[in-house]
Amino acid sequence: MGCLLTAPSDTIGTLKHKIVGVISAAFLAGLTSLIIGYASSNIYFTIPVVGIMVFAISYLAVYGFRASMVAFAGLMAVVLSFANVDTSMPLWQHSLLISAGGLWYLSLSLLWHFINPKHETEQLLAQCLALTGEYLQVRSQLILNIEKRHDLQQELFDMQNELNQKHESLREVLIRSRKLSGTSNYARKRLLVFIELVDILELGMANPVNYKRMDFLFKEDREFLKIFSDVTHYLGLQLIAVAKSIESKKAVPENKISEYIEKSRLAVKRYRDQIDLTQKREHVLMLHNLFDYQERQSHKINTIFGVVNDLKQGNAIFMKHKEVVKFITPQEYSFKTLQENFNFGSPIFRHALRLAMVVLVGFSIGAFFSIQNAYWILLTIVVIMRPNYGLTKSRTKERIIGTLIGGVIAIIIVFITQNTYIYGALGLLSLTMAFSLIQRNYRTAAVFITLSIIFIYALLKPDVIKVIEFRIIDTFVGAALAGLGNLFLWPAWEAENIKNVIATSIAANREYFLEIDRFYHKKGELPTSYKLSRKKAFLEMGNLSAAFQRMTQEPKSKQKDLGLIYRLVSLNQTFLSALASMGTYIRNHNTTEASKDFEVFVKQILHSLNNAEQGLIAQAEQKKTNVELLKEAKSRLDEKYEELVKIRNQEIADGKALADHDMRLQLQEAQLISNQLQWLLDISKNIRKTVFKTTSI
Repeated sequence: MGCLLTAPSDTIGTLKHKIVGVISAAFLAGLTSLIIGYASSNIYFTIPVVGIMVFAISYLAVYGFRASMVAFAGLMAVVLSFANVDTSMPLWQHSLLISAGGLWYLSLSLLWHFINPKHETEQLLAQCLALTGEYLQVRSQLILNIEKRHDLQQELFDMQNELNQKHESLREVLIRSRKLSGTSNYARKRLLVFIELVDILELGMANPVNYKRMDFLFKEDREFLKIFSDVTHYLGLQLIAVAKSIESKKAVPENKISEYIEKSRLAVKRYRDQIDLTQKREHVLMLHNLFDYQERQSHKINTIFGVVNDLKQGNAIFMKHKEVVKFITPQEYSFKTLQENFNFGSPIFRHALRLAMVVLVGFSIGAFFSIQNAYWILLTIVVIMRPNYGLTKSRTKERIIGTLIGGVIAIIIVFITQNTYIYGALGLLSLTMAFSLIQRNYRTAAVFITLSIIFIYALLKPDVIKVIEFRIIDTFVGAALAGLGNLFLWPAWEAENIKNVIATSIAANREYFLEIDRFYHKKGELPTSYKLSRKKAFLEMGNLSAAFQRMTQEPKSKQKDLGLIYRLVSLNQTFLSALASMGTYIRNHNTTEASKDFEVFVKQILHSLNNAEQGLIAQAEQKKTNVELLKEAKSRLDEKYEELVKIRNQEIADGKALADHDMRLQLQEAQLISNQLQWLLDISKNIRKTVFKTTSI
């Protein structure tokens, strides 16, 4: 029992956090079992004690994900205290054994850690590599798949959010381990791979071309675009190959990245040779942008190949500890956190109170109607009830479907055999499968949970059909109570908080934009502040997408201005992609000095973002941009580009077919920076206008 209760708290993180989490879960489970055990002797005493315990334990979730898993151990201990397990041992001894079981699990977990200390890092790294590879493969489809481009972009948004979460976990493991064990060769190489993965994501988010413009320019020359699509797909495939090699502990097979990049290079050359460059210069520059994007990605992927295959030690990574820890999202464990969240404005406070009330209702129903195994009702409530309505609704559906499927499978097996040894084996196997799948696929996990409970009870009670019947009924009752509780008891609708999430995302994008602007002026070594602002912009965009996703799962009556909010989410995502595109270009090219006209655009873009943020937070009035000033700046930027075009056309007329490297870069910069500035300005204006159209915010 102690092993089962504490296992969920063994989440990804540093060894120190793992030990503290499991010990806390073991202690909480034992203490909770002791308190509920003594309180259960009197029904009038049991009810208030259960309510207080459920609220207090659930409230621990204010300390983050690991704390919520520790709290889950306590909640499960409350539920299982009513399982009517026949034991002749004293209650205090029973509780100590539960805690001892948790410590036994910790000892096994630590033993495995010391036998294979790199397992968790390698597993996380492999997951990041594989997901990044899949991201690039989806990205490759954007070039040609016009009809599904909107769906593909939504899929990319979801994958970006998942990647950001993986990066957070891997960042903490690598940096905390670096602090404890120093900069070993292994740690240094894995940190280098992680840094390359972060850069690959930024490059992947960047839009090297305007897809609508590309569709128009290359509507007759799609075969050239297919080459670039195939190359990006191959790059993703190679990252997946690296992930598999890490998981299997084998050397990474040789790749043909250089051959594929050469195909892109030849495609640009072949296209340039068959057209009139003076008429289709924009076409060629667009292909050059695509090629530069793929070449940068290939360099980073080849670096990962070299590091993983030990072909090189990698560049030395010198970062001061004070700078490194800034990249870890801190978790505050002070008593002040409990105080600050002890109000109805806190979603966790409302969830804890809601869960306590629903558990008491479920307990009362079980006691009043003398339901057999009534604790199954409480088990269902605790497992599926979440702070927001959407996730509770989703888990309720998955739980019911999983329970019904499990019940049907169990009935079929019962009719085939009544062998108790088979029941025992199936119960153990199902329990193992349930725990391995509960984080990945809850519906399938619910199937195995149902099977394990039914077959374990089948060993104790011969009437298996009755066990299945009560299991299904109790699951329906618990699911109904959980759904109603989230709907009517202090519900936390996303519409109430979405404006703050949008404003935070806009502010993070603004800071990222300011860092790009500063770097464009100063160049040199990339500052830590740039990396931190980029990280924050990515994370806040993920938070916004997740909040919107939850909002779409809520009742229609609560989805205020859903269309406009979706537009804001999309605009913020597009703005971030445009920022990543500009930042990546400026970082990786020798650019000219930033002009005053560039600053005119920057100020007007910041003006729109600030106005939008104030409109969300303080209901400020809408302020338009200085149109005349922008027209003049745009005109001068266009003139600069046209001057370069004239010089290049004259070179062609004089017989110079190939442009100098510097001339090509100047043309590319003038066109790309000008287009990106105009794009960022248009997006920021649309964000501002959309904010002031909404009624819910």
